Amino acid sequence: MNVVQAIVLGIVEGITEYLPVSSTGHLIIASDLLGLVETEAQRSAVDAFNIVIQGGAILAVLGLYFPRVVQMCRGLLGKDKEGLKLALNIIVAFLPAAILGVLLNDWIEATLFNTPMVLTALALGGVFMIGIDHFKFDKDHPVDSPDQGPDLHELSFGKCLTIGLLQCVAMWPGTSRSMMTIAGGVLMGLKPRRAAEFSFLLGLPTLGGACVYSLLKNVTSDGPNMFELIGAVPIAVGILVATVSAALAVKWLVSFLTKHGLAIFGYYRLLLTLVLGGLIWSGIVTLNAPTPDDAPDPGISANQDPQSTTSTEP
Repeated sequence: MNVVQAIVLGIVEGITEYLPVSSTGHLIIASDLLGLVETEAQRSAVDAFNIVIQGGAILAVLGLYFPRVVQMCRGLLGKDKEGLKLALNIIVAFLPAAILGVLLNDWIEATLFNTPMVLTALALGGVFMIGIDHFKFDKDHPVDSPDQGPDLHELSFGKCLTIGLLQCVAMWPGTSRSMMTIAGGVLMGLKPRRAAEFSFLLGLPTLGGACVYSLLKNVTSDGPNMFELIGAVPIAVGILVATVSAALAVKWLVSFLTKHGLAIFGYYRLLLTLVLGGLIWSGIVTLNAPTPDDAPDPGISANQDPQSTTSTEP
């Protein structure tokens, strides 16, 4: 991976991480289109890279919602009652992903981290978002209402747990963590703006845990790790670009949700599915499966010893 490719993936990650369109799905598709996954080792390294650069999205939210983070820290120290309740709400919502993410991680990466499964999730998620927007936003939460509704610390633990369980659905790449948590917040009684804020804050432990887990798993596994295959510079550049683009995307999304619903994102997901699916089906875009690392050299017969080549020297 070169620096330009890292910049492209960093932009994709930053823009899509907090928008309800699935950052992981977009990164898998972008990685395939950039031709970064020719071998299984490269696939593992790129998958780890795509998760680790989520650290940039974490930094963006830490900067934009620093007062909320400080409030939760003060609450955990016993100095802010509302901050303590908010922190506990985030912890409760995070627990399902913390447990199921570890248990299902290997199966998810082996089964769902591919473009066909991503396109399926994008389409299903698009239909879901259009339905939520039509039946919930319009009836219960008019976007132009001056009433901001309940604050985040006022949610019950049961409602937070429900949002956390919905977040687990987004372990299927292409579903979108933001989509499930924002929609979940709305279903639990939050206004869209508040639901988005809860989603952003919930992303801190969720994305942070995923980054650390993926990084440790990659560097401690057998074979070359992502630093050896990709390089430290592209990784650092990807994180930096993701930080800037995520900050811009978050500010835009909060403003957008104040005036509009989620349907536009649902239609975007359906359009992307149709366009990409059509290009793949027509053969215009070809996605090559990664070659196993122990596959024989294509220029050598499977039964031929690569060391026993016949010399042409006299």
